[in-house]
Amino acid sequence: MSAQPTQKPISNPVKNTHLMTSRLWMPRQVLFTPDALEEPFGQQIYTRVTDLNLPVTVLKTNRLTGLRGEDDRQTYRNAKQTLAVVKAPPGTFRLQPIPPSADWQMNLAEGCPAHCQYCYLAGSLQGPPVTRVFANLPQMLANTTAYEQPEKTTTFEVSCYTDVIGIEHLTGGLAECIRHFGNRPGTQLRFVTKYDQVDSLLGLPHNGRTRARVSLNTDGIARRLEGGTASIEARLTALRKLAMPREKGGGGYPVGVVLAPIMPVENWREQYTDLLNRVAAALDFPCDLTVEFISHRFTPGSKSVLETWYPNTSLDMDEQGRAPKRNKFGGVKYVYRPDEMKDLRSFFYTEWQQRFPDAPILYWT
Repeated sequence: MSAQPTQKPISNPVKNTHLMTSRLWMPRQVLFTPDALEEPFGQQIYTRVTDLNLPVTVLKTNRLTGLRGEDDRQTYRNAKQTLAVVKAPPGTFRLQPIPPSADWQMNLAEGCPAHCQYCYLAGSLQGPPVTRVFANLPQMLANTTAYEQPEKTTTFEVSCYTDVIGIEHLTGGLAECIRHFGNRPGTQLRFVTKYDQVDSLLGLPHNGRTRARVSLNTDGIARRLEGGTASIEARLTALRKLAMPREKGGGGYPVGVVLAPIMPVENWREQYTDLLNRVAAALDFPCDLTVEFISHRFTPGSKSVLETWYPNTSLDMDEQGRAPKRNKFGGVKYVYRPDEMKDLRSFFYTEWQQRFPDAPILYWT
């Protein structure tokens, strides 16, 4: 669906202030399990990381060891500086539905190099937060064909447990996914990123079957809570590159904005209005655009882990100011209170539709 802002764009689509590109993540150690190195794709990753002169260790067994430090903080630092190339276990091939983001989640990796102080992985992944990349990705991609639904476009999300652009220079895994789904009519690959190194994706044969989404927030939230990621301006530049037609040097991708996590910080209306104006300025041409709105939430488990990882965080996780929301299994997460949530939702729906009347809002959560 074509989306074009109704207001006249500013002459310079992206501001030059705070255009801070993210540094390529270079882990301090790369670990390979023996079975991962037997995989052809694992060997490709091995070539990539050795060409970058990264320190590589081939483990003696297929278990990851040696990541724990003297305390939780040291364990966190060790893990966040480690890339582990492993073979995905059999359970990974049993894909799980992930509404409302997509029909199915297919994880090409688990763990992320960024340092987001609200990280949703904190309550989802077990053990130290090492970034694990799956060396049997080609088999995992072949497995997705069994989940395709002939009566509808089947969507596959690969960003649930990692930032795929944050590790792409080390693995090439996202490019593998884009090529695969580019040859699968009736499917759509979906990914989202807080990084901006997208140039390697622009010429890939996606055939319109990959929706490239960029996670955005206010400058203040990004600088305060999203360590190691690209600035908002750099992300907007990346979004523009991905959406720009091929004939104009872009990727020609269907694109998306993921506004997350939305927080009613001080002067939030003014700050988010400015952000939406900048999105409209960056996408000052017709493009296939969607948006997803995700408000901040946390669980007791994720709060406990995050306070260990980031003991000095300024992130608001006070249960007294939130509303508990329970799932069918009895688990609880804390979301904004109904009146506050209603106010936020009304603002974002109105402001988005004014700027992008033809760009669908996929969901609010």
